[in-house]
Amino acid sequence: MALMQITIIPLGTGTPSVGGYVADVERFLRDRGIEHQLQDMGTVVHGEADDLFRLAGQIHNLTFAKGVQRVVTQLTIDDRRDITRRIGDKQGAVQERLAMEKK
Repeated sequence: MALMQITIIPLGTGTPSVGGYVADVERFLRDRGIEHQLQDMGTVVHGEADDLFRLAGQIHNLTFAKGVQRVVTQLTIDDRRDITRRIGDKQGAVQERLAMEKK
């Protein structure tokens, strides 16, 4: 399983706010029962890499469906195949390392 961080940036909307577009993505993922975590600078999604690439296209098109004429989508996929990772595992591993340093 892989992790994907996706950030959509609608351009030319007349306002610097993107909260409505982010809410659309959140609603889209929740309605489909897709494991994800909304963060301040993007959304992290867990799944098979091929599925995540397809999902990124769907998320990208959500913003166009609201009439935006230009969208920049930033995408990072971490596809590690030697172990299974879930959302939050990387953060937990770092916290464990920091805790060990204190001992």
